[in-house]
Amino acid sequence: MIEKTAFDQVYAMMKASFPEIERRTYAGQKELLSDPHYRLITETDDHGSLIAILAVWEFPLFRFVEHIAVHPSIRGGGLGGKLMAAYINESTKPVILEVEPPESVLAERRINFYQRLGFQLNPFDYLQPPLQKGLPDLPLKIMSYPVSLEETEFSLFKDILYTNVYKVMHNSIRIV
Repeated sequence: MIEKTAFDQVYAMMKASFPEIERRTYAGQKELLSDPHYRLITETDDHGSLIAILAVWEFPLFRFVEHIAVHPSIRGGGLGGKLMAAYINESTKPVILEVEPPESVLAERRINFYQRLGFQLNPFDYLQPPLQKGLPDLPLKIMSYPVSLEETEFSLFKDILYTNVYKVMHNSIRIV
């Protein structure tokens, strides 16, 4: 189990890197540490300071990258790409992630970043269930590595995400 101080640093980086709708509460995020499918990969500098995180879910059929963040002071230096490349290369399973639809310059830049790593943008409609109570669903797109998903594969992967990551059933009723 990750130490409280280290987790606090991870959560602080998530909070600085993602808007509220794209992250869990502190308690909700910490609770994931006990889930056997969830894995938190951290990178530190020579002084032991946290400089990057990769929060992933590992399932029998695929791997899901939920969050990747690099400390703001060193963004753009290639560390995020190196972390992602190392992660996708350590397994033969498909890797998927969520991105904002390509409707803004920033969203297009993020999609291009993942495409340079070999990810494919899938055409299927997708809603991310809320990560916090009271927030709405978030329209996103799914990217997959190394190939695009077939519609049946996409539906299966979505069901696994909804059930295990978001704790909702197919009709968005919360699982208690």
